[in-house]
Amino acid sequence: MQNKYIERILTARVYDVARETPMELAAGLSRRLDNDVLLKREDLQPVFSFKLRGAYNKISRMSADRLSRGVICASAGNHGQGVALAAQKRGARAVIVMPTTTPSIKVQAVQALGGETLSHGQTYDDAYSHALELAAAQGLEFIHPFDDPDIIAGQGTVGMEMLRQAPEKLDAIFIPVGGGGLAAGVATYVKYLHPETRIIGVEPEDAGSMYAALEAGEPVTLKQVGIFADGVSVRRVGDETFRLCKEFLDEVILVSTDEICAAIKDIFTDTRSISEPSGALAVAGLKRYLEIHPGTGQRLAAIVTGANMNFDRLGHVAERANIGEHTEALFAVEIPEEPGSFLHFCETLGQRVVTEFNYRYGDNRQARIFVGIQLQHGNREREQVLKHLVDSGFNTLDMSHNELAKLHVRHMVGGYGPSLADEHLFRFEFPERPGALMNFLKAVGSQWNISLFHYRNHGSDYGRVLAGVQVPGKDWEEFEQHLSELGFAYWEETDNPAYRMFLGPKD
Repeated sequence: MQNKYIERILTARVYDVARETPMELAAGLSRRLDNDVLLKREDLQPVFSFKLRGAYNKISRMSADRLSRGVICASAGNHGQGVALAAQKRGARAVIVMPTTTPSIKVQAVQALGGETLSHGQTYDDAYSHALELAAAQGLEFIHPFDDPDIIAGQGTVGMEMLRQAPEKLDAIFIPVGGGGLAAGVATYVKYLHPETRIIGVEPEDAGSMYAALEAGEPVTLKQVGIFADGVSVRRVGDETFRLCKEFLDEVILVSTDEICAAIKDIFTDTRSISEPSGALAVAGLKRYLEIHPGTGQRLAAIVTGANMNFDRLGHVAERANIGEHTEALFAVEIPEEPGSFLHFCETLGQRVVTEFNYRYGDNRQARIFVGIQLQHGNREREQVLKHLVDSGFNTLDMSHNELAKLHVRHMVGGYGPSLADEHLFRFEFPERPGALMNFLKAVGSQWNISLFHYRNHGSDYGRVLAGVQVPGKDWEEFEQHLSELGFAYWEETDNPAYRMFLGPKD
């Protein structure tokens, strides 16, 4: 059976539409990990994804009679683009059924290639069922996204190119897994020629359908899957892809959303290209693999499978990347509710870079703050910071792996301040450099109580702070004089309607 797939891969018709993409050394990542990391750049395909290989190989082998009926598929985006492009090349009608959660950039890309798009259901599986119904009702030819020998063979040409392009034998290849078509094709080809090369599949923790299938010994249907890495959000792998992956994959690694975001950043740093979440899975898996199996001097290849990323998702990716690469720690800390406590806390941190500082007055005993700290040495340093804060008398909780805290709470520290008299709200700007926040707090001083505080280091030239300060009327003139001597740009926002509605004291 393996020999038949090798023949299929060697004779696959993909290069009418696909290009042989480069395999590049990720110099920065290689230095950091002390291993040679090679990126197979399938994000450079005409549709910014490897999926057109399998789609075109399948459609190019169909008879004119079958093609005249038109083709249909279900897709979270990338397979749909491949089918639309292949059908356009062959002059056939293409209907693409896509989940309603599909990023708009992928929907628009399919339409630009002449595909007819239909939105149906919340998940790929919903779209898949609907596409099968339409295929039967309209006589359309269904193009499966992964569980088809021609699709698998088309994707297998990625592995064929990688072995040809590798300067020396590869120690391991990391492959994103959704339904398993790419993993099955690449693993089958590579293991035939280089059985000693480890083939490692990578899935998101919330969409580990191949991991679950290998654990169970057969394909299983997950109750639900996450949609962050929508290109691999498949509840059940294919029967044929499972059979091949069971035989030729060495293991499957699961990675978190934060690790995927960190991998997107890694790829951008080395290539200046932005991968979609599923496109960066292999790099995330490679990094996780080295954490589990430390080693140096290896030649490791990761397939970057796609770059169909909605621009409006970049903010979320950037927010989570620092956590994923262990360069930021998040803590919830209790400090005494008294003037000068902020300054004392920052002095305890020393010259560490504060990335985020959220606070809202709660009562007159204890203040609870949400703080982000920049790390240089990963989890080991995070544990040291936590111990230092606890040893310094601060009740501290590590929030770095708390999904609720990372996704929601960090933006919701606040609300109405009870019994807050004489509160005035100000925006401040100051030059951003190590120790800048502590210097700002020293300049503000401890004479007046800070009742609200929000600071976020975005890596820009200027730090921006929103602060509430309780200033009795009798102190106002002195306070104004103090502000004028600070040397920082500031604006009073006490009458801002957003403050009055959501943060200001109740009348």
